Amino acid sequence: MEFTTFTTNTIRMDVNELNNLKRKVGQYKEVLENTLAYRKAWTDHLHDYIVNLLTEISGHAGIDAKIETVGELENMDAIVFSLGDTKSGMFQQVNDNIQRHLIKHNGSLVYQQLFNGKVIVLINYPYIEGIGQPHPHKVIAIYRPEEMKEPFFVRHVEEFITEVTKWEDYDDDDEEPSQTIGYKFNFMKDGDGDLPK
Repeated sequence: MEFTTFTTNTIRMDVNELNNLKRKVGQYKEVLENTLAYRKAWTDHLHDYIVNLLTEISGHAGIDAKIETVGELENMDAIVFSLGDTKSGMFQQVNDNIQRHLIKHNGSLVYQQLFNGKVIVLINYPYIEGIGQPHPHKVIAIYRPEEMKEPFFVRHVEEFITEVTKWEDYDDDDEEPSQTIGYKFNFMKDGDGDLPK
């Protein structure tokens, strides 16, 4: 194979390698431009589109959810579709008149802007404060703004409801990792640090 080269001062360069580098620089610049376009899409219409669709879906399906936008950093907002917080039904009796209730976070579906302007969709599982650690979130997908079409939102909410229902209905029939949320340490045997498989 024959290479075309040229010399600038004392550096010898391969034209094919330079063309390959030039293509990569072009791709890099395109990605940076996309980031700006994705962020603009979020601000211009995507944020409101997501909130309106989730509001419509929850109303139609009878889901008592709270939808809010959270974010302390510009271009890193998150839309949180939350089932809220409740008393877990478990409490510590402090004295004859006072009970300290454990709070249950009922889970949430999150649409979060990423650093590159794309949107990650994830599920935060329910957990009970003071009982183990919350299970890591489940990533559903990462989207460019133009990929976020109406049918996906119904599927996202359906998957979210399915996951929190499995969590609420925990038993030993289903050994998925999400089924041990908040209860892992309760299953350890004395003197044994291993969890059941």
